[in-house]
Amino acid sequence: MLGFLKNLFGGKSVDYAELVKNGAQIIDVRTSAEFNGGHVKGAKNFPLQSLSQNLGKINKNKPVITCCASGARSAAAKSILQNSGFTEVYNGGGWMSLKNKLS
Repeated sequence: MLGFLKNLFGGKSVDYAELVKNGAQIIDVRTSAEFNGGHVKGAKNFPLQSLSQNLGKINKNKPVITCCASGARSAAAKSILQNSGFTEVYNGGGWMSLKNKLS
């Protein structure tokens, strides 16, 4: 059923492990306290409220995967990055889910 809905609405499956293997950057937009409580290995922490001020620290020439606690803030971060000229941005959703997809 989920596959049917993805096909119907144009959703596509993303191989996050392959993206990371090929140099994708993981940007965790949770607060510093949340990030310090656990995060995906290699992720950079730029809380959503300060993401715009840290765009220069993110490589525009590499894919970006955003993550947070549930996927809501990472969706907002994806929009911010795309509106700032980043061309390949993926919403990785919740960090724990993303972490599982990378192992």
